[in-house]
Amino acid sequence: MKIATWNVNSIRQRESHVQRWLEKTRPDVLFLQEIKCETTAFPSLPFHGLGYAAEVVGQKSYNGVAVLARVPFTVVHRALPGLPEDDAQARYIEVEVAGITLIGIYLPNGNSRGDEGFAYKLAWMDRLAERAQTLLDADKPFVITGDFNVCPTDEDYAPGALSPTDALVRPESRSAYRRMIWMGLTDAVRAVHPHGPVYTFWDYQGGAWQRDVGLRIDHALLSPALAERLVSADPDRNERDQTQPSDHVPVVTTLN
Repeated sequence: MKIATWNVNSIRQRESHVQRWLEKTRPDVLFLQEIKCETTAFPSLPFHGLGYAAEVVGQKSYNGVAVLARVPFTVVHRALPGLPEDDAQARYIEVEVAGITLIGIYLPNGNSRGDEGFAYKLAWMDRLAERAQTLLDADKPFVITGDFNVCPTDEDYAPGALSPTDALVRPESRSAYRRMIWMGLTDAVRAVHPHGPVYTFWDYQGGAWQRDVGLRIDHALLSPALAERLVSADPDRNERDQTQPSDHVPVVTTLN
């Protein structure tokens, strides 16, 4: 099974990019983040023509997640369990494919709205860890993938790319990420590429792509049963070199 994630930074601007990439790569499941459109505005029809059904959790102008799949799936949750019911931020979708739970997330950045925004990020990560623990307790095989907005270690960003006070590298963010690793989840990319830069994001400013000043913030965490089936996990760097690309590239995880 080939499971991919991609923060497309506006599906309306990157619709043709996604179509081309699906035709080339043919993942079984693709999770999208930052689609930046309401659910009804998502361009599902072109993807249906490629054999992909779509499920969308949209939000006007901001956030938004979706899943495209060419295999049968069942929607389990369209919001992160445990969050307040009035939380309208579209950041989570959970589906089941062939007995495997697949979760796509767009985790809060945490750099906006000061202390309140950072507290929201940490609370969101707490709820995500609780959801993971529930699945572990139920002995369910699962994958959590998407834009985590966390660089887990100093190896996961180019020197000088972020300040020490950035929410992506603050100790609290990293601790919340490690909590899920210590629960028994496997960081798929680091399992395959233990050391060195394996970036998934390059800013549009300052020639970051040309200078390879990147970040690794798009991840796939595997439950123990699925970690044993890991074949490969790689960012598709070629996408960052396309015309009008997203600032993120797809990350593809293949399971036996």
